[in-house]
Amino acid sequence: MSEGQKIQELTLEEVMGDRFGRYSKSIIQERALPDIRDGLKPVQRRILFAMNKDGNTYDKGFRKSAKSVGNVMGNFHPHGDSSIYEALTRMSQDWKVREPLVEMHGNNGSMDGDPAAAMRYTEARLSKLAGEMLRDIDKDTVEMVLNFDDTEYEPTVLPARFPNLLVNGATGISAGYATEIPPHNLGEVVDALIYLLSHPKATLEELMSFVQGPDFPTGGIIQGKDGIVKAYETGRGRIVVRSKTAIEPLRGNKSQITVTEIPYEVNKAQLVKKIDEIRLNKKVEGLAEVRDETDRDGLRIAIELKRDADAQGVLNYLFKNTELQITYNFNMVAINHQRPEHVGLKTILSAYLEHQRNVITKRTEYNLQKALDRQHIVVGLIKALSILDQVIKTIRASKDRRDARDNLVEAYDFSEKQADAIVALQLYRLTNTDVTQLEAESAKLSAEIEQDHKILAEPKTLNSVLRQELKAVAKDYRNPRRTEIQNEIEDLKIKTTVTVADEDVVVLVSHDGYLKRSGVRSYTASDPTDNGLKDGDYPIFMQKLSTLNHLMMFTSKGNLIYRPVHEISDVKWKETGEHISQTIGLAADEEIVATFAFKTLKEPGRFLIATSDGYIKQTAFADLTPGRTYKSRAAVYEKLKTAEARVVAVKYLTEPVEQGILLISKNGYALRYPVDEVSVNGARTTGVRSMDLRDDDEVVNLALVTDNETIALITQRGAFKRLAMKELSVTSRARRGVIVLRELKRDPHRIVDFMTIPAGNPPLEIMTSRERTHDVMPTDHPLSGRYSNGSFVIDTDVEGQPLQLRVKPAELVLD
Repeated sequence: MSEGQKIQELTLEEVMGDRFGRYSKSIIQERALPDIRDGLKPVQRRILFAMNKDGNTYDKGFRKSAKSVGNVMGNFHPHGDSSIYEALTRMSQDWKVREPLVEMHGNNGSMDGDPAAAMRYTEARLSKLAGEMLRDIDKDTVEMVLNFDDTEYEPTVLPARFPNLLVNGATGISAGYATEIPPHNLGEVVDALIYLLSHPKATLEELMSFVQGPDFPTGGIIQGKDGIVKAYETGRGRIVVRSKTAIEPLRGNKSQITVTEIPYEVNKAQLVKKIDEIRLNKKVEGLAEVRDETDRDGLRIAIELKRDADAQGVLNYLFKNTELQITYNFNMVAINHQRPEHVGLKTILSAYLEHQRNVITKRTEYNLQKALDRQHIVVGLIKALSILDQVIKTIRASKDRRDARDNLVEAYDFSEKQADAIVALQLYRLTNTDVTQLEAESAKLSAEIEQDHKILAEPKTLNSVLRQELKAVAKDYRNPRRTEIQNEIEDLKIKTTVTVADEDVVVLVSHDGYLKRSGVRSYTASDPTDNGLKDGDYPIFMQKLSTLNHLMMFTSKGNLIYRPVHEISDVKWKETGEHISQTIGLAADEEIVATFAFKTLKEPGRFLIATSDGYIKQTAFADLTPGRTYKSRAAVYEKLKTAEARVVAVKYLTEPVEQGILLISKNGYALRYPVDEVSVNGARTTGVRSMDLRDDDEVVNLALVTDNETIALITQRGAFKRLAMKELSVTSRARRGVIVLRELKRDPHRIVDFMTIPAGNPPLEIMTSRERTHDVMPTDHPLSGRYSNGSFVIDTDVEGQPLQLRVKPAELVLD
């Protein structure tokens, strides 16, 4: 080991922390974030400085971009040429920067995301406005530091005669920080600066009377003034930027959406492709064709719609589902006093004014020194001309130039600089006219020196100079605002008819929880009984509906499952479909007790709900409309008192209600009373007492009946009975009711289910515990009295115990 070399024992944590800290500081300050004063990242600053130094300015011809990139890379920015060229190109792209700082000949990219041509093909020069960024840089206005190899000096910041950070914005990502500053209108920002110069305590509201908000180079419409205010206050905020669109009528009752401006930094080609994919995938009804008609006259996307399409509805869908509308998030981070900070509008404007005061001060000091040096020479020349003969005689008597200078200093009390100027004076200038010119120059210099002293001594005068320069910049470069600003963010509501075609389908819900929809063609081309359900499963709901309808499924555990018909799995009739538990978790013993289809979600009716443990309630349709989480979570429509309780019936009522309520218990008690006696309650309630249950009795079902109707009952022993409603008088809610079975001492009958027999006495079907079905013709059984147990129709030893009674399903007739 050589002498002086030492091994340090450091932990990995110390080494990594130190190295990464230094790396982070470097990329934050020297690569990714802009300076608050000139709004430039180091690579951008170096590009502008190198091109200016090379004379590659707006008033001269274009030069190959490769030459500029080479100069920057070789002298100031020792990184890859591609990163330098990308930065150079971006500063020329008028769809990315509000005021381009570089002019480019050749392909400099496009809004479609096309890259620029290679730098050997393109030519570039500084724009006229970039000249304002660099004006007076040769007058010691900014600090200069040595470059990476200590061969040249480069500026740490540019004089920036206009507020580039706000005008052109910035975007970048570094270690722990990111920045997103949108472009603004130059005229508006300068007006705000002039106001702030006169009113240092100006409020944000006052400044925003000038700077309304971002002004994107691509135009568009900004929505959300509150987001702008928050961003200008804290550096963070959110706005919505949407495209500028118009709906134009076409022949044949058609229409077309025309897009003429799109949001900032949206890739136009990808946007058109996305809209066309929506058309091809038929995610929205009414799209006929999408065309990119952009040409040299400007951007234009034509979205042609089909006949009678809802143009505004389609447009709202596209706003919500494509980049025709985006959310823009302000994240205004800039390097302020060598530290990254979240900065608001006033902070940025104040920092810029402070920078300009420093620039003017240093420029004035430079000009003052130049004027003082020149005035010193002019005074010496005037003095020399007043004693010209003696001066000439002294010079002629001298041995050489240096001796002449020394003799003039000694003989006439000139300074060395004055003597040098006199010796270097040409003979033709020794005329009376030149004395007059020198005296005029001296007077002019005196006025300049006095003004410079005044600027340096009086802040008011300095501010006046700054104000005049800002006004001059605004006068030369002001242009109209491109982006429209709207106060509120529009809430986009998309009608279902826009995204869903109105088609007829057959919807099936099975006992085991399978759900599907099939096209009418698929249903009619198949055997209706070949419905794809597994053995033992059977349909509990099967109906022809529209894809715009809504399905509500009520379970025995008090859960409500909602599905728009168009969201139900679209499968062939022979396929099984989806199981509800794929999206919503249900208990193992949970069953669907009722299913309803509705045309809208604003129906006026109410649901009548009865539970096995003797509770009943009415709930308004409006209280059961689905929430945002309907796809993954069932809603509660009935709060059950106990774990054993279950919902036995759900009926939908509309005014007027002519029937009354009939409840029958397992032990054979029946109770009739008017619907009006049941109060209307909310979804997460239990309701009121429906029936006085005793001795572990429970309600088996509920029916809506009139005096003219007949009901059918089935018992656990397989007995079937018909009973006329005239046998049961109407009483009041919460009573025990009257017996409708004859009580036996041994093996008594217990009611498992009952139902109202529909008009026409269609065949009924009994479902048994052994997954068997047994058909019953109601007319084959005479009406029985209250104390009859009916007649046996099922051999329970062979077919199993009855579980459910229902109308035998008939083939679905499609109109």
